[in-house]
Amino acid sequence: MKNFIFISPNFPTNYWQFCRELKKNGLNVLGIGDQPYNELKPELKDSLNEYYKVSSLENYDEVYRAVAFLIFKHGPIDWLESNNEYWLERDAKLRTAFHITSGFQVDDIPRIKYKSKMKHYYTRAGIPVARYHLVEDRESCLAFIQRVGYPVVVKPDNGVGASHTYKLKCDADLDKFLAEREADVPYIMEEFVHAEVNSYDAIIDSQGNPMFETGNVTPMSIMDIVNEADNSIYYILKDLPEDTRAAGRATVKSFNVKSRFVHFEFFRLTEDQEGLGQKGDIVGLEVNMRPCGGFTPDMIDFAHSTDVYKIWADMIAFDKSTMPVGQHSFCAFVGRRDGKNFALNHQDIMTKYGTCMKMVERIPDALAGAMGNQMYVAIFPTQEEMDAFYQDVLRCI
Repeated sequence: MKNFIFISPNFPTNYWQFCRELKKNGLNVLGIGDQPYNELKPELKDSLNEYYKVSSLENYDEVYRAVAFLIFKHGPIDWLESNNEYWLERDAKLRTAFHITSGFQVDDIPRIKYKSKMKHYYTRAGIPVARYHLVEDRESCLAFIQRVGYPVVVKPDNGVGASHTYKLKCDADLDKFLAEREADVPYIMEEFVHAEVNSYDAIIDSQGNPMFETGNVTPMSIMDIVNEADNSIYYILKDLPEDTRAAGRATVKSFNVKSRFVHFEFFRLTEDQEGLGQKGDIVGLEVNMRPCGGFTPDMIDFAHSTDVYKIWADMIAFDKSTMPVGQHSFCAFVGRRDGKNFALNHQDIMTKYGTCMKMVERIPDALAGAMGNQMYVAIFPTQEEMDAFYQDVLRCI
């Protein structure tokens, strides 16, 4: 029996389903987390063979000892994974320390975590990227801005999500950023790209071939959602465009991805932009070597009448899957921000769209900054019906 250590199986709250499918496939599923065992969801408890509680997952030594204990009790570990961006470096450090070879090692981290280093691999795949500058001082920043013009986007070179991301529109914004930035954090400055974000989401087998592919579109900037406390929307595409599929597969090969669930982000230009391409072209943004965050795996299931938790677990156990993919739909996410004067209240929305609705929940505080406070997830057969849903749910008075 293969031993699988799942780091933080309780968060995000839907990730217990990865554990469920692993256990169904005959793996010995061992969880390490910081939530007391008696507070775990019953479904998660049923999906684990053993759970080791640490006082804090931030404490590497404590997590290291947890892994050592589980090895002592259960034997060598075949897989160690969190499927969580926040723990990618920790996962790699633990794999390297315990010679677990079925995943990224410490030496792999720079190219998959640092936005500046990702650009080389996108370019190697034939995909254009935005020009960039690693922030040093005001003079070098101004020299870069002289080349590309305002606005520019600044964010941590190794960061999670859109936190600590700035859109600078003038010298005063630059000076404010330089005064506020964290001194010990490397920042990357990029030319502003006029685009919407399109993703390639896939489960990749041990040979680097896709077992399942889809994609999503974020018409609104996550950076603006976080910085301006706005509503959040994105949707799973009914059908993956061929240019996104081609770019995604080329990126898999360039980064040498194997045996992973991935979420690659691309810009799709909304206007012609010198040096990058014409309206509609694909430009590389960043790679995420884990599933798209939050409830996106569930949304993918709704959009394609399938179960990506099972497909991923089948990849781990068998390197193939017979899980069928059924009827395709658009799956829309809306995260409404508390405190806005919406035209439709909750009951109005449910009365009009209840038959389309798949998930209705309060968003956990840890995710609310980027996703809003109240979530609605619904499926639609056409783009027009989905667009009408967005207009209704987000209209304010």
